[in-house]
Amino acid sequence: MTASISSINYCPVKSISFQNLGNCKIKKDIGIVGDRIFAFSKGLELSQVKLFEKNLDERRGKWNKILTLKNSPALNKYNFEFNDNKLKFTHKNNEILSIDTAKTSEYDLLSNKILELENSLQKPIFLMKNADTPFFDTSISNKTILTHSISFLNNKSIEDFEKKTNQIIEPQRFRGNIHADGMEAWEERNWIGKIIKINNISFRVEKNIPRCVAINLKPNTDDNSLNLLQSLKKNYNHFDMGVYLTALNDGQVNIGDNVLIK
Repeated sequence: MTASISSINYCPVKSISFQNLGNCKIKKDIGIVGDRIFAFSKGLELSQVKLFEKNLDERRGKWNKILTLKNSPALNKYNFEFNDNKLKFTHKNNEILSIDTAKTSEYDLLSNKILELENSLQKPIFLMKNADTPFFDTSISNKTILTHSISFLNNKSIEDFEKKTNQIIEPQRFRGNIHADGMEAWEERNWIGKIIKINNISFRVEKNIPRCVAINLKPNTDDNSLNLLQSLKKNYNHFDMGVYLTALNDGQVNIGDNVLIK
């Protein structure tokens, strides 16, 4: 049985955006170049934001200091696209605002526009950027020592979950970086601690990915009527979907590349 990459995705803005790619550049000990390099602070003053943005220790366990779909589900209606230093804010594929991310003077334009559109959000919010230490789940959690991560999902596992729940479950709910076909359902759970290779890049399979209530949100809406988190626990006695990978060298991953177990 040969596993191969079926889709590649990244989120330039932590939690909120989701962008499809035909290929991606991989950087050792960081992950997909451009993934989650932006995030919006929540309830931090500007002096605190500068520390949070640059200092990894300031982030540990402080999920409530970043806008996420868990604490701000209304943001699931929106999306961001990032190309050539332009960060475009959209709703239903219509552009709302675009900023030049090389000009920090424009960051407040974006923060203020979001506050204008969603009055449930409280001031202040600030756009943060860190390409060297992106805003990965694993860099904010106080339960893991990983400062970087690539999420790898097995499409068969999602399909098995669909059958168990008798519900349509969009893969986008899990915001996976790399999706693969050609594997048995839940086979990825047996890879923990092993090395896989994709297009001559080695990745260490670190751990299963525990999920939160954000997976209950239907893509591009604030509809959270489907309790998938509860269904995971009920059907499998865990809250996991996918595994975290660490890149051990640089390279490029393309749709169609094979996944090899060393």
